[in-house]
Amino acid sequence: DPASAARIKPTDPQRIQRALEVFELSGEPMSHWFEKPVEDDLPCTPVKLILAPKDRDILRERIALRFRQMLDAGLVEEVRRLYERGDLLPDLPSMRAVGYRQVWAYLAGEYDFETMVERGIIATRQFAKRQYTWLRHETGAARFESGDPDLDLKVLKYLAANAISEVHGAN
Repeated sequence: DPASAARIKPTDPQRIQRALEVFELSGEPMSHWFEKPVEDDLPCTPVKLILAPKDRDILRERIALRFRQMLDAGLVEEVRRLYERGDLLPDLPSMRAVGYRQVWAYLAGEYDFETMVERGIIATRQFAKRQYTWLRHETGAARFESGDPDLDLKVLKYLAANAISEVHGAN
């Protein structure tokens, strides 16, 4: 597939593997699927909603709480079972996930438990920051504050208004 080979960097094993999987499963090269026209058979126009807290301090608190909840729910034990299998490496995409990476390093003796917790929380904050940046550039989306006590009503009102305008616009 010369088109995919030109598009995918030789140092990107994930995309190379995906292109090979697509060909093996479908019998068609990845470029075939990219060139194929997209059929718009949805009965309505999708609506983009962005739910995010406005206050970054609240987000940071939620991230720390959620990471600790994941630890309480058995994250270390889950990663330990994977670590002890012996057939996984820390540079595999599945092991590079936020949280997994930090627990893996802790199990490997690279740092103590508290350092692992701190690094896991920091990595999650960095991931959230990248998500905020991505969302800031998202166009055509309605934005709502996730902590708003009237969030459900505001979203329903927005959806109702868009459904009505879409019906009237289609007639």
